[in-house]
Amino acid sequence: MTIVTKIDGFTLRQAVKEDVPALLSLIRELAVYEKLEDQVTATEESLEVSLFGIRPGATALLGEWQGKPVAYAVYFHNFSTFAGRLGLYLEDVYVKPEMRGKGMGKAILSYLACLAKERGCARFEWSVLDWNEPSITFYRSLGAEPLDGWTVFRLTGEALDRLARI
Repeated sequence: MTIVTKIDGFTLRQAVKEDVPALLSLIRELAVYEKLEDQVTATEESLEVSLFGIRPGATALLGEWQGKPVAYAVYFHNFSTFAGRLGLYLEDVYVKPEMRGKGMGKAILSYLACLAKERGCARFEWSVLDWNEPSITFYRSLGAEPLDGWTVFRLTGEALDRLARI
């Protein structure tokens, strides 16, 4: 399904299994931008299972400029017990640096906001690295506000294994 945008030459669509190599390439570019390239362990196989397998954990969008992949987003539903409703969580949004400033990021976020409303979500949220001022400024320009007083916790590797054994 292609999503209509108002940007000539830019198409946004639901990714399909054949897009996995392009998605992985864009994921690696995002990791380099975020100075986290050493943390990318995703493979084409793991993405295929996680995005297009029997029980997909997330959905991906692919943005193309004149037929070439230049942007992507990965999102999934979370749940607010306080609201008693679903939320939409944006795991990643990325636009190649040379394509920024053309409205592609805004088009992706607008589509996801519409999707959240359509699905009755109580909220649409994401995380951003605290040093990423260009993105923070952009998100604030859209009306998004940071959540003060919350800290994200994560278990991985040995800590995850250790807790799972208790």
